[in-house]
Parts: sequence; C-alpha cells; structure tokens
Amino acid sequence: MTLQGFKGNKQSLPRKPCAACGRDMVWRKSWAKNWAEVKFCSDACRKGKHA
Repeated sequence: MTLQGFKGNKQSLPRKPCAACGRDMVWRKSWAKNWAEVKFCSDACRKGKHA
C-alpha cells in the first residue's frame, strides 16, 4: 500500500479483523511491509491471552 494521497483521512485506511478477538484493526505504518501477514491486534491476542 502506498500513502501518496494520504491527507490525514483515516477512514480510507485498510481494515481487517483480529484472528483472536475479532476487533477491527486499522492499517499502521509499522505494518506496511507485512500487512498481509498481520493477524492479531496485540501481543495479548497473539499469545492467546485475550478475553
């Protein structure tokens, strides 16, 4: 994903659900290189410690 036209409108960022809790995750710059592989919203969900 490229953010050339990004002007601060976060509504247009990609979203997908967390595999553990189902919470909607919004694209982050730190996930730019591996967005396709991101499955969990947090370390707690990744470790299976979600509520």
